[in-house]
Amino acid sequence: MGGISGLVGAVFRLVLERSDRFRGAVIGWAHGREIAGFALVIGISAIATGLAAWLVRKFAPGAKGSGIPDVEAVLRDEQPPPPLILIPVKFLGGVLAMGAGLALGREGPTVQMGAGIGHFLATAFRRDQDDIKALLAAGAGAGLATAFSAPVAGAVFVLEELVRRFDTRITITTLCASGSAIAVARLLLGTQPDFQLEPLPYPGFGTVPIFLVLGAVTGLMGGPTTTCSSARLRPRSDSGAGYPAMCVPRR
Repeated sequence: MGGISGLVGAVFRLVLERSDRFRGAVIGWAHGREIAGFALVIGISAIATGLAAWLVRKFAPGAKGSGIPDVEAVLRDEQPPPPLILIPVKFLGGVLAMGAGLALGREGPTVQMGAGIGHFLATAFRRDQDDIKALLAAGAGAGLATAFSAPVAGAVFVLEELVRRFDTRITITTLCASGSAIAVARLLLGTQPDFQLEPLPYPGFGTVPIFLVLGAVTGLMGGPTTTCSSARLRPRSDSGAGYPAMCVPRR
């Protein structure tokens, strides 16, 4: 499952890169054509966006939007699992929409496609409901790992955002899926980091007191915030009982 998610995510990234280059070439050509060039760019973007919307409405309404909230809803049993057709619709719709220049990210579609692959394979091998959810979550993590070339981030995303608890089975499953996804994806994408940053100079020893003061101030500011956030997760009465005094809302 991780290997297939990595393959699909890597191909998705490569096609998106080609789409970006094609759009840039068209825009560069259109600069010298004035009104005709402007109309051509707008027309291509409108057709690609309209086709993406038609694919979603016609074949897979669940492919709308980012996809990550849908994966969370499936894990909470708030909506049915994604059908298999969602994967090609999400792939083509994402390429058309992002290739047209819409302000979207590749992580949402990759997460939802990975989750769809995990669910399909889990049901194909007739696993029970717990295994289906574990594989669906692991597929989502493999998708995120492929989107950013970050396998550990895929596992952290699943535990922190999707299941919101530490579960040994899901953790091991997600790490295995993310690792195999990255192994396959790097065959196509290479081993370079996804984000290239210039090396930062090391601070001198004289800046240590500044960091000490910064840490102390941040701790003092973060303590009450954490206390109030934790208190608000506990049941309380309408009068504010159950809150620390500093956290009782004013009326």
